[in-house]
Amino acid sequence: MNSAAAPEAMQPSSELEAGNNASNKGRILAWAAWDWGSAAFNAVMTTFVFTVYLTSKAFGGEDQASAVLGGALAIAGAAIALLAPVTGQRSDTGGRRKLWLGVNTAVVALLTALCFFVYPGPEFLLLGVSLIALANVFFEFAGVNYNAMLAQVSTPRNIGKVSGFGWGMGYLGGIVALLIVLQLFVQPRFEWFGASTQDSLNIRLVAVFSALWFFIFALPVMFAVPELPRARRGGRLGFLASYGLLMRRIKAIYRTSPHTIFFLLASAIFRDGLAAVFTFGGIIAAGTFGFELSQVIFFAIFGNIVAAAGAIVGGFLDDRVGPKAVILGSLTGLLVAGTVILVLGNGDYVFFGTAWAGSTTFWVFGLFLCLFVGPAQSSSRAYLARLAPQGESGELFGLYATTGRAVSFLAPTLFTLCITVATPLVAEGEAQRWGILGIMVVLLAGLLVLLPVKPPSETEIAVVPDA
Repeated sequence: MNSAAAPEAMQPSSELEAGNNASNKGRILAWAAWDWGSAAFNAVMTTFVFTVYLTSKAFGGEDQASAVLGGALAIAGAAIALLAPVTGQRSDTGGRRKLWLGVNTAVVALLTALCFFVYPGPEFLLLGVSLIALANVFFEFAGVNYNAMLAQVSTPRNIGKVSGFGWGMGYLGGIVALLIVLQLFVQPRFEWFGASTQDSLNIRLVAVFSALWFFIFALPVMFAVPELPRARRGGRLGFLASYGLLMRRIKAIYRTSPHTIFFLLASAIFRDGLAAVFTFGGIIAAGTFGFELSQVIFFAIFGNIVAAAGAIVGGFLDDRVGPKAVILGSLTGLLVAGTVILVLGNGDYVFFGTAWAGSTTFWVFGLFLCLFVGPAQSSSRAYLARLAPQGESGELFGLYATTGRAVSFLAPTLFTLCITVATPLVAEGEAQRWGILGIMVVLLAGLLVLLPVKPPSETEIAVVPDA
């Protein structure tokens, strides 16, 4: 071997391989604490409490408000697709991954707190959905940098477990946050000003609580995980030039590691379906199955327990059978459970001599949905982290966010379209259930596109050009 080539050959090909040989437990815990804190936004604000409040009769009715919310989230997805490429790219080259994680997290917390001013009334619907949609944009930007940190806190041997642990912490954090919300605001155990239901003060205060929860638990990662070293590259590019560089890098990745691009496309589709399961899950529970807000929260608590167990077990399986197998199995389980909910609906049935109410259908198969969402999300993140070139995790996760959000209009749009088409064809209040069909179509499409994609063990590490 040529002696001049030897040092280069010994360099690690991926950022994951360039990390520590042994994970630092303190850094892992600090990193996972962000996932724990983010549950206040994911579980409380966008899934089980605040969006349920936004789509209630106080804002014009479940069907209309659900359609408006779906439209706002579709617009947010388009904005993320347009702007996300720059975030990962600049955090890599500028050595500011942690800085931008902190900035974007703070913005999400602020927008969440502003939801306090969304009073119950149709005239406040636009404000509410706008704040939620805009917070989703900055949450995705923060997620680009947070996901890229996975390569800094894990090793090739435990990346699946670390990623699954992070998702599990998120779900468990959701349980604790929801319990606090239930005991202090929704069904308070004692009288205090935050328990007042006048002008929905108790629900509006949930937004303030969620903002503080997220911000506080996001702080540990800012102290425990070191900043990304600044890359030795040219000066900072302008906005349009950044997109020119992005296109060159996509072409280079396609030449050296085409299945990386194929996975980005497949995951973009099924991740949109996964996001929709949680975004619209609480809404369907309330609007279609008649759950009161307290019942929605109780379901969310049990759902998060199941989801945490699924994510952690999925992480162990990921390190043993590979992320592709975990994702395919999870998507199949989601399709089966979602189809049962769609077909059975809120009707009463008798199985083997036992009465089966519509609420039972949602409890049983809704929990199955929760079981499979976590492993699919966790293994998708670990899949890509295994392929990230050294010093390029932020860039690749920027593409991950971009491709995901480039099609993020799919599930909200199909959800809204199915409701709209069904409205004149079914009884009043039944149209919302058919939104499930739109979500299932997206999940099935993602599964079919993923089938021919090679697993990371058979895929070359992507090589991208410098600026």
